[in-house]
Amino acid sequence: MTLTGSLGGPTGLAEPHPLAVAPFVLLLLSIAVMPLVQPRFWERHYKTVAIGLGLVVGVYYVASLGRGSRMLSSLVDYAGFMALVGSLYVIAGGVHINMSGRATPAVNTGLLSLGALLANVVGTTGASMLLIRPFLRINKHRVEPYHVVFFIFIVSNMGGALTPIGDPPLFLGYLKGVPFFWLLAIPQVVVAWLVCIGGLLAVFYVLDRRNRHGHAPDAKHRARDRIELEGSHNLIFLAAIVALVLAQKAEWLQGIARWPAFAAWGTALGWDAGKAAESATTIMVAGLMVATAAVAHRYANRDALRENEFGFGPVLEVGFLFVGIFATMVPALDLLELHAGGIGLVTARQYFWSSGVLSSVLDNAPTYLSFLTAALGLHHLSIENPHHMQRFLEGANTWKYVVAVSLGSVFFGASTYVGNGPNFMVKHIAESNGVKCPTFVGYIVRFSVPILLPLFAAVSWLILG
Repeated sequence: MTLTGSLGGPTGLAEPHPLAVAPFVLLLLSIAVMPLVQPRFWERHYKTVAIGLGLVVGVYYVASLGRGSRMLSSLVDYAGFMALVGSLYVIAGGVHINMSGRATPAVNTGLLSLGALLANVVGTTGASMLLIRPFLRINKHRVEPYHVVFFIFIVSNMGGALTPIGDPPLFLGYLKGVPFFWLLAIPQVVVAWLVCIGGLLAVFYVLDRRNRHGHAPDAKHRARDRIELEGSHNLIFLAAIVALVLAQKAEWLQGIARWPAFAAWGTALGWDAGKAAESATTIMVAGLMVATAAVAHRYANRDALRENEFGFGPVLEVGFLFVGIFATMVPALDLLELHAGGIGLVTARQYFWSSGVLSSVLDNAPTYLSFLTAALGLHHLSIENPHHMQRFLEGANTWKYVVAVSLGSVFFGASTYVGNGPNFMVKHIAESNGVKCPTFVGYIVRFSVPILLPLFAAVSWLILG
């Protein structure tokens, strides 16, 4: 059996053994169970566990399969992912939104609504980092775990489902030929977004109103409403990050990425010219994002950083855990790409649920790309061919596959702490502010299953028939 190579690396290479998925499963189980049974051990050694399991898979791919280029490809994807998530975290950390007044259910619901809209403009990470601290601060006298969970649901994930800037999976689709406003122009997608966001806001409002009745605000929280912004110049750096995201498809940058030096580098690694150019673009943009974040942090408002209690702890935790996830998930993604059609995935609805369920535990960006590749392959088309993508988007029924994979990957990213990068950051910030967040399992059982699954079922019925 050979691989098609759409996720990086040439064709004609042996597929991984199914047991190669074991380190990935073990890492996920560790993230879910170890904080409960051995919290001190996990806090001290989670970095070693994540990197160690990643190295097991890396050595297997290099030494046994001779596919070091595939692991390097995943490392490049990780670099792009962390550059975007990390730069947005650092820059937003220098913007302090000082809110005071009444944390009423209406005010809280309005903040979450604003976050959902903002996620499509500055990404789910940017919106999360801008709003999570003021959201926690204004609710300090009565904050509960559900405040953090619904923030993750709405702002850190499902809000950013309408534009490529909103969430990394949609950005990958944009790079592969899906027009920028394509999802936003489909009425069914907008309806699905409104149903999910509206449904979540309604449930949150009911919970928050009930919670408020049990907490009488003190004199401080009866003060008049006020909003002050410190470090507003960092918004310019946020705009620069958004511009860099868009620049990845700019002709001038693509031209640089096709220079002979990059092509030769890619050939030496076993990549074709297209993959080499794509990787070079990712690395260049990642470098510019890191540089932008460094400048933003250097000239950030010191008072804003202090008020935000800014530290690198949350982004470091995400970085270490996700380097393990990106490495160990490679066999799972490769096997999925090979066998999606052979295991009965043929309808758009199946692609919605399958891409969604795996996006809950895999990083949703490569999962999106794998399922989109499989969907085009099911119709004898190639994701690497822009004309094929155009035909797929314009097909009488094939467009539904793109919608299914897009919404499945973004929406289901809210189902667990590891479904999307901002989730862990929000959890870390909340816990550092004294909020008791649900455990990994508690998050799923108490919130994801009873609240999200009915909404996902409604989306499946509304859009995919």
